[in-house]
Amino acid sequence: MLRIKNANLYAPEPLGMKDLVVGEGKILAIEDRIDDSPLFTETWDAEGKTVTPGFIDQHIHIIGAGGKRGFASMSPEMTIDELMECGTTTAVGLLGTDGSTRSVKSLYAKVRALEAEGMSAYMYTGYYGLDPNYIMDNVQEEMIFIDKVLGCKIAITDVRSSYPTDLELLRILRQVRVGGMIAQKKGILHLHLGGLKTKMDTLFRIVRDHEFPIQHISPTHVGRTKELFDQAIEFAKLGGMIDITTGASKYTDPYKSVLYAMEQGVKIDLMTFSSDGNAGLDRLDENGNYIGVRRAPHQHNYRQAVALVKEGQLPIGEAFKVITSNPADNLGLKNKGRIAIGADADFCIMDDQLELTEVIAMGKFMMKEGVVTAKSSFA
Repeated sequence: MLRIKNANLYAPEPLGMKDLVVGEGKILAIEDRIDDSPLFTETWDAEGKTVTPGFIDQHIHIIGAGGKRGFASMSPEMTIDELMECGTTTAVGLLGTDGSTRSVKSLYAKVRALEAEGMSAYMYTGYYGLDPNYIMDNVQEEMIFIDKVLGCKIAITDVRSSYPTDLELLRILRQVRVGGMIAQKKGILHLHLGGLKTKMDTLFRIVRDHEFPIQHISPTHVGRTKELFDQAIEFAKLGGMIDITTGASKYTDPYKSVLYAMEQGVKIDLMTFSSDGNAGLDRLDENGNYIGVRRAPHQHNYRQAVALVKEGQLPIGEAFKVITSNPADNLGLKNKGRIAIGADADFCIMDDQLELTEVIAMGKFMMKEGVVTAKSSFA
């Protein structure tokens, strides 16, 4: 068992200076002071550093994405050390445009690999298209029989989508919801929003005209344009969770979008960050000419949360909700996103400048004194 002393806890709400005991990957105790015990195999002094729940990235391409410039533009798989360098202790993988050279089966295998290497990982079934791309026969069976599947991904309002109708989306939503009920999962339909002028119109019809529960609808890339984000604000005012991309697809800095939405009356509890990290992007010169490809950054969830504190003047406990408790609520992960007895022992530990110095995933150090110690199997 690991004892952590003198931790300035944000759970994400501020708890003050506490000691913790961690064992078997779980938080076993949180007290003002926990005395020595022969049961402790290690004691680590946080020395008053800020300790938050581990960060959750609910939209990241762990097996790669891209390919619009040909086979050589397809991004490679991610490694556990890349995720730990920015505090991502829980990753939710997904497919992108390409449902042919990449498969849901390969995605599942990568999720299991990351889990074996020491972190938490989950996935969405499906991809951009409407045609079936599953391990089982349908989405409902994926939800029921595959423990790592938290929902389904599909694209709308994008020229690369299958242009699904309201009825087609409702039928997938029904499978997500019913499968989730049987498997005791929340179940969400994670929707890629493209740049077409229809924006989120179909989602409003599904909620208002068909009375489908809004908590199962998870739109992402809502900060792609100002017009789209204004519509997303209205969606959030209906009680929906909106996901702001930090690595690409944004009209302004994501932290500014959060502040703007709060000014419009949206509670921060209804907003999340995700990176879209490792997607394949074009590299352009100063004149906008294509010169190559690059991987979408996966580090900006953490950086944008810090900007909410430093630039937006939000309290730490509020700002870090967008990458801890809020995505946990959106995904229905009851043991993630919070520091509480019985929760998973995932922590991000920062100095007084909010620079990451330590990361703990499932009770084990993955970064210490600013150096990533986690290693992939083939490192």
